Amino acid sequence: MADKLVIGGRQVESRLFMGTGKFADYRLIPEVIRASKAQVVTVALRRVDFGTPEENMLKYLPPDIILMPNTSGARNAAEAIRIARIAREAGCGNWVKIEVVSDQKYLMPDNFETIKAIEVLVKEGFVVLPYMSPDLMAAKRMAEAGAAAIMPLGAPIGTNRGLKTRELIQILISEINLPIIVDAGIGRPSEATEAMELGAAAVLVNTAVATADNPVLMAEAFGLAVEAGRKAYLSGPGSTQHFAEASSPLTGFLRNEGSAKS
Repeated sequence: MADKLVIGGRQVESRLFMGTGKFADYRLIPEVIRASKAQVVTVALRRVDFGTPEENMLKYLPPDIILMPNTSGARNAAEAIRIARIAREAGCGNWVKIEVVSDQKYLMPDNFETIKAIEVLVKEGFVVLPYMSPDLMAAKRMAEAGAAAIMPLGAPIGTNRGLKTRELIQILISEINLPIIVDAGIGRPSEATEAMELGAAAVLVNTAVATADNPVLMAEAFGLAVEAGRKAYLSGPGSTQHFAEASSPLTGFLRNEGSAKS
């Protein structure tokens, strides 16, 4: 059975997306990407420094990835639009992850400003993937504005707290006819598997890998977890039951044995 993920007209081979923030050493990043088998990699424009090659994140990225700059640091639609345009002019392509965050305590995305940015950037030819607080009506408006996928948070960014918005994400998966990519908060490979079992199209991780004692090994674990979760979803898991139900009934066997002795 063909199981293809297509975003913006482009087929994506890996359902694990990788972020590049918080790594203590940029030289780890290519190893992490190889171990995870991630294809889509997101990077903050402020980490792209053409004047200082050692500090330029792009130097450490493999050439065969899909680069997805993000608008980290934007506080409103206008700033996000400006960052996206600068990234494309700098040669980072036309994929962009829209992040608009005006709340500085919990770093919750501003859905209203995000929708405004999508409307402008889609008309300019960008493939827009918005990071958002999981809300059905906001997701519908993002889809109507031309978003290529929807990226709801699992928990506040950088917290490693897991899939706290599980039920809201399940609603988006059921109701939005776009890939749903769980972004932010995933802290363990098992949580990535859980998101994929729900029917998420992909998962984006960063902090969980970058802050692990062994980031390369953790990246590999996440890659395997996402594959397992997708296969579990496609397999059609059995329904849950309230009462116990024996998998191998013994009553008939015992009855027959008793009859034979008599």
